[in-house]
Amino acid sequence: METVRTTCVIAGGGPAGMMLGLLLARNGVDVVVLEKHADFFRDFRGDTIHPSTVGVLGELGLRDAFLGLPHTGIRTLDVVVNGNRLHPIDFGRLGAPDDFLVLAPQWDFLTFLAQDAARHPNFRLLMETEATDLVREGDVVRGVLAQGPDGPLEIRARLVVAADGRDSVLRAAAGLRPRRTGVPIDVLWFRLPKPEGSSPHTLAYIGDGGMVVTIERQDYVQAGLIIPKGGFDGLRESGLEAFREAVAGAAPHLRASLETITEWDQVKLLSVQIDRLPRWFRRGFLAIGDAAHAMSPAFGVGVNYAIQDAVATANALTATLRELGPAADAREALTADAAGEVDLRLLEGIQRRRTPPVAAMQRIQLAAHRFISRPEGVRLLPHPLPAPLRLALAAATPVVQMVSSRLIGRGLRPESVAPELR
Repeated sequence: METVRTTCVIAGGGPAGMMLGLLLARNGVDVVVLEKHADFFRDFRGDTIHPSTVGVLGELGLRDAFLGLPHTGIRTLDVVVNGNRLHPIDFGRLGAPDDFLVLAPQWDFLTFLAQDAARHPNFRLLMETEATDLVREGDVVRGVLAQGPDGPLEIRARLVVAADGRDSVLRAAAGLRPRRTGVPIDVLWFRLPKPEGSSPHTLAYIGDGGMVVTIERQDYVQAGLIIPKGGFDGLRESGLEAFREAVAGAAPHLRASLETITEWDQVKLLSVQIDRLPRWFRRGFLAIGDAAHAMSPAFGVGVNYAIQDAVATANALTATLRELGPAADAREALTADAAGEVDLRLLEGIQRRRTPPVAAMQRIQLAAHRFISRPEGVRLLPHPLPAPLRLALAAATPVVQMVSSRLIGRGLRPESVAPELR
């Protein structure tokens, strides 16, 4: 078995793992990132890059280069309820320059981060390499075991970071178990040709007892039908026509495009879950992103919170990791004492900083799910709107926009890259 020594090994090449790897490498820390796939191309992943993430890229001098990639920049997001177009989100209220949301394929975003990180000789990205277990010595995590394209690897490190998603293998290996919260919905994701005509960017269409989320790409629409938890099998038994009618009931303008859905293989089930680790760390180990807290797709904030975890982790640990340097060889590691470890108080500080905003957003997501799982709620907005209700909504819209733009665009505790790390 080949043995690799590094300072920090990160399992998972998603937003949290790639951003943390980039930040550490830029600041002199030897880092290895493991990505189990051969590339970053996976459809139906979070494609929203929020204003706070664009701001982080700006702090790193990468904003203009990233915005040079194909993307859609939007300042407003509408919601259509029973045919009534509402305007609850306006990122323009955040103030320039980061006053817009970017829609870009996640694989482009991850490739961009990987290419910038690769400029640093102390960064290694191992594709087709999956972390399978932890290397432990007593109660200390000393590295990971992995399976790569050329065989098994042992990667020894001062710190192991699990950024390997909501079904994290390393989180389980560390003996950390998340507390799950019951979510009443699932999402069926699918791709449709863009319908003829144009309309403002619309986050969701709600009506006829259903809800459809829409994300516009360059030449197609990525859409998600909200269904009751565990309801996919029943919908399949009813047939594709029932599926198309369920979508068209909430979003009639998609009816013609839905004829392109001719088999169930075009529809992907996302089992929505919300969970959070009571403890994110142990000696030599830290979980971040979905491995620490799975967010639901509500408001599309998952990528944003993963990036903020990475920034908070880099801010807290870069100086310590740079000082520790790469892990000792196996013989030295067997006799190493706590002087060769990251102080547990630093790891605890990361969790203490990140848990409040994560927990608060998860509570907001749960409240949203409970609302949309009760279709009678949307009947409160008849079409057309009576004049008094229309005036009341117009008066409330600016206040709603101020709150929603900060809540969704920035997050509850936005992270900024420490000046010494920029």
